[in-house]
Amino acid sequence: MNSTVIHSNDTHSKVMGYLLWIFGFLGAHRFYYGKPVTGTIWFFTLGLFFIGWIIDLFLIPSMDRQADMRYRSGPINYSVCWILLTFLGVFGVHRFYMGKWITGLIYLFTGGLFLIGVLYDFWTLNDQVSQKHAERMRAPL
Repeated sequence: MNSTVIHSNDTHSKVMGYLLWIFGFLGAHRFYYGKPVTGTIWFFTLGLFFIGWIIDLFLIPSMDRQADMRYRSGPINYSVCWILLTFLGVFGVHRFYMGKWITGLIYLFTGGLFLIGVLYDFWTLNDQVSQKHAERMRAPL
């Protein structure tokens, strides 16, 4: 008997995406779904003068599917990591959550490495989490 096991790769949440969309005119939902360039554009143009922000209301399911296909699932929850970065990033709490203790301490004592590190993490957090998941898969048990 041959059975195929399908693993869920639901890395991102539509609910979280819509919650961030409320502040989406600042690009929050676009950063969350791994679109840092357009997230930055949304941030500086108020969601393309609110027009792009309104259109994104209908694009979130597609952005969610793309993020689920692009990023690797694992024990670190992307949504939790994003909440920690958004509200406590200057203290490095999201880095502690990912197990990055040294950089977490650096962020804690330098205000998120003088906010530049926090900005870097907004651009790269999804990739950082996905990489941690890949490293865990390669690590010997």
